[in-house]
Amino acid sequence: MGRYVARRLLLTIPVLLGASFLIFGMVYALPGDPIRALAGDRPVSPAVVEVLRERFHLNDPLWVQYWEYLKGLFQGDLGTDFRGRPVLDTIERTLPVTVKLALVAIVFEAVIGLVAGVLAGIRRNSFFDNLVLVSTTLIVSIPILVLAFVAQLLFGLKLGWFPIAGTREGLYSYLLPGLVLASGSLAYVARLTRTSVAENLRADYVRTARAKGLPNRTVIVRHTLRNSLIPVVTFIGADIGTLLGGAIVTETVFNLPGIGREVFDSVRAQEGAVVVGIVTLMVFFFIFFNLVVDVLYAVLDPRIRYD
Repeated sequence: MGRYVARRLLLTIPVLLGASFLIFGMVYALPGDPIRALAGDRPVSPAVVEVLRERFHLNDPLWVQYWEYLKGLFQGDLGTDFRGRPVLDTIERTLPVTVKLALVAIVFEAVIGLVAGVLAGIRRNSFFDNLVLVSTTLIVSIPILVLAFVAQLLFGLKLGWFPIAGTREGLYSYLLPGLVLASGSLAYVARLTRTSVAENLRADYVRTARAKGLPNRTVIVRHTLRNSLIPVVTFIGADIGTLLGGAIVTETVFNLPGIGREVFDSVRAQEGAVVVGIVTLMVFFFIFFNLVVDVLYAVLDPRIRYD
């Protein structure tokens, strides 16, 4: 197991370099002049524009710009934006908001999705099972932008149960956007759990356990649920990296100053250093949580071994 983890961590280095280069190339291939975008409608002399372009290596070829970025990256410097603010400071300011939002979403996704899926799988073809299938299909079919505005209007403005914007109410401010963010993944977890539980209930080892006279609760919890969790853990583990990547729509609608909204604002302002730094960090999170999921496989199923 130790060699497998070390090998996966070493493979992370070329993956991060390749991902950062692709992101760097796509960001700096965007049309327009970021210096002109920074100035807006204010007149800027050509001399000032040229000085700024030289300072940020905008006149250099792409590979030169990327090499300058890598030299700073190897020293722990993700660069600065066009206003002179370090990208690390921007990440330190916005990442805690996204982490809190992602944690709330993961709790909703895991608890509600697993409970609904297990109950639907046990009571297959019942009213509750059909209710789960219909409701999850409905949730998945609605764009998250629409869900966010409907939730904001209904639960925030009409009923007044939750704050509709900002983080002034502390953790309470994250409940409604967290539920909206988790809605799509929650539906997938419920359906995946239902299918896995229903399939394992028909397996030979479950019939054998029941033939031995084991209580139904023991059969479900110790035998059925543990094997049914493997594909669910895979999905949730991959989804953690996705959620930490920033929920652009959710954070924008609910006015949360997180990573997703910062990436959106940086793309509009053509702040290439900010976009590359944040997205590269998110790629690392995604790779890390996928590694954690692979390790958890061996815990959930002792038959799985990594040589």
